[in-house]
Amino acid sequence: MAKFMYLFREGPRPNLAPADLAAHLAKWSAWMGELAEAGHMLPGGEPLELEGKTLRGRNKIVVDGPFAEAKDLVTGVLFIEASTIDEALALARDCPIFIYDGAVEVRPIMPMARPG
Repeated sequence: MAKFMYLFREGPRPNLAPADLAAHLAKWSAWMGELAEAGHMLPGGEPLELEGKTLRGRNKIVVDGPFAEAKDLVTGVLFIEASTIDEALALARDCPIFIYDGAVEVRPIMPMARPG
């Protein structure tokens, strides 16, 4: 099986009431639980904080914020295994991020030999 990374890009962030937020997070938990139970989920995926710093260019300029535009904001990552990128895309279709017009970028992970 090949390894893939889901990059979650949040859509317009609604101001959810605590009960609605809890219900939405429960959908995420259920979706991820299904991936894990089917043997697709790998360790290492987590939501990301909305702050950060970026080192950019040869001069390693420090820029506040991990993103160029709000629409590019990566809010989390998840690592999975699937037979093909098409299967990885099919597995992503049930992700709750689409409820609020978000996006899932599916990227194959390039296998590399580990030193040692």
